Amino acid sequence: MRWETIAAPPGLTAPGPMTVRAQSIPARHYFPEHAHAWHQVVYAISGVLTVAVEGQSLVISPEQAVWLPTGLRHRVGSLLGAEFRSLWIADEAGRSLPLSPTVVGVSPLLRALIVEAAEIEGQADQGGYAGRVTALLLDQLRRAPPLAGALPWPSSGTLGTLCETLYADPADERGPDDWGRELGMSGRTLARRFEAELGMSLRSWRRRLRLFKAIELLGGGLGVTQVAMELGYGSTSAFIYAFRIEMGCSPQAYTRGHATRRSARVPGAVVARLS
Repeated sequence: MRWETIAAPPGLTAPGPMTVRAQSIPARHYFPEHAHAWHQVVYAISGVLTVAVEGQSLVISPEQAVWLPTGLRHRVGSLLGAEFRSLWIADEAGRSLPLSPTVVGVSPLLRALIVEAAEIEGQADQGGYAGRVTALLLDQLRRAPPLAGALPWPSSGTLGTLCETLYADPADERGPDDWGRELGMSGRTLARRFEAELGMSLRSWRRRLRLFKAIELLGGGLGVTQVAMELGYGSTSAFIYAFRIEMGCSPQAYTRGHATRRSARVPGAVVARLS
């Protein structure tokens, strides 16, 4: 299926000090590459976003946001749809935040502040409330830990087809040789291209994908056994073992603590900063 573009809203003006935009992104829609004369925080309160910046593409969950400094060209979209929240922050207000694009953890407080800022956007600042929300939100962004858990995503159409298929069906077990035949190249060529573009083997990426999807499905209320089946594990115990190795806790413990530990460890390292 084709991806469709989303037109940028008309009359964009500089934030002072912060503007919050709320928008639903339909499945397979994206904002074409562009840049702003201000900083931006890319975040989804539900669903997942694809973000391309500085030659890298990645997918982020609602436990993650991407900080984009002023002037960086970037592209944002969603494979399956998302509730998008975009924070535009003036240069002066964001001066102590990172100078390079960074994936950060979103704590329950930061998420609540983003939701509240979107709710009161455009309203009269009664008693300075909006200003206090903005100040606290900026403080939380400064405290947000840089993360390495985003899912890398290919920029080429061929590998994009492969990754989209696996994202829709993480239980698909086809390896490089099978996918090479599907995509019209040798298995060795596909494996080499995959590692060159995403920085890891197809097998490692599939393992990262399954953990990423596990977090998404557990957060959506699915039980551990259901998640194990959805992801193609041979047994529930195999899923629990793999989850514990990566996350340091069982899926059950993660689910119990999810509401109070949104900034807990996420899938293993890619790079904390995207530069």
